[in-house]
Amino acid sequence: MKPFPRSNRRTFLKTTAAAGVAMPTIVSPSIFAKGDVPAPSDRVVVGSIGVGDLGRRHHLNNKLIPNSRIQVAAVCDVDRNHRDLAAADVLAKTGKTVRAYKDFRDLCDRTDIDAVFVVVPDHWHALISIYAMESGKDVYCEKPLTLSIGEGKRMVETARRYGTVFQTGSQQRSEGPFRQAVELIRNGKIGKLTRVDTYIGNIDAGKWQTPTTPPPELDWNFWLGPAPYAEYFPNRCHYHFRWFSDYSGGKMTDWGAHHNDITQWALEMDKSGPVKVRSEQAVYAPEGPHDVALDFDVVYTYANGVELHCHSQGKNGIKFTGTDGWVFVSRSQKDFDAHDKALLTWQAGESDVRLPRTESKHPHHDNFLNCIASRARPICDVEVGHRSATVCHLGNIAIKLGRELQWDPAREEFVGDEQANQLVTKPLRAPWHL
Repeated sequence: MKPFPRSNRRTFLKTTAAAGVAMPTIVSPSIFAKGDVPAPSDRVVVGSIGVGDLGRRHHLNNKLIPNSRIQVAAVCDVDRNHRDLAAADVLAKTGKTVRAYKDFRDLCDRTDIDAVFVVVPDHWHALISIYAMESGKDVYCEKPLTLSIGEGKRMVETARRYGTVFQTGSQQRSEGPFRQAVELIRNGKIGKLTRVDTYIGNIDAGKWQTPTTPPPELDWNFWLGPAPYAEYFPNRCHYHFRWFSDYSGGKMTDWGAHHNDITQWALEMDKSGPVKVRSEQAVYAPEGPHDVALDFDVVYTYANGVELHCHSQGKNGIKFTGTDGWVFVSRSQKDFDAHDKALLTWQAGESDVRLPRTESKHPHHDNFLNCIASRARPICDVEVGHRSATVCHLGNIAIKLGRELQWDPAREEFVGDEQANQLVTKPLRAPWHL
């Protein structure tokens, strides 16, 4: 894909100011903030790519439209019903008409858009994010960041080349209970960490359906994009795409991208990862098209000796075990637990390890917006998202090959194992390419 120069209204203002270029002193009052509403020049103009359930319900309607720091300028989806409903939401809630696109490239080519939210099936994450970065856009991309380890490496390289502010949608890093649990670990409150158990849930893969004609509102060939051609049936796309390895990695990447990410954070492995991985058991669907493991246990070993056990069964959450005790954390505050109940109210002091925090109603999204202004890296930068997704991909590769694998996190390749290294990347269907 052809790279585009990174230039927009915000960077123009910054560079001209730095160069000492005189700017007009008589300006329209409309550029100033009114009350708690930011001035138009300070709002981030965004395009929302992928406005199905998660993209429309969670992001567009709950995070983007209500945020006074954001101006939604466009929506995009290969399903006409999705994009029309999303455009109608923007009109109803803001009184503004926005363009609705089928092709993400048309949205990204607009020079008035500062950033994009990429909330599409996993097999599209890399292609759309890279095109957006080359088009001069900052990017918020949902987890799991990639379909393969190789895609993640390309995304990190591209973000660094263009100076992109890139937030991965692993929002648990911005949520209090997870930050508190990791601060407990980092400050040695359970002694030396020895083991982590992540419980991520098994799969409800949906019923097997016979192929049928795609609905007229869905461009099925475009939905498939870089994935191999396949006949359409409803449970192959939208939510259930997760259970097909051509589009995703099952529960391992769906929930593993959340809980294994917090494990990476606790272990201070945001630029690294495990050195060994093995699958202890894996169960597949007895019939039907779903080809990801429905039930599994995978064990990872880090260079410091800590073992991560990733389970499909068990109460959803993360258990950290150390030499002096344990901590359990999940998205439910009532499940936050520890061997010593006093730890549940402990707060890091000035002399303790304190992790970044954004105090707002929507901290993960606001952290992204803050970083667009400052050009700092967000709490879940592209490399963080890539490394956490890598942990999940390593697990799926170990499940597929059925043997222990040695991983070099510095070189990002398997040690002396050509068969495993062939699975670091996935081929793309023409004409799509990275």
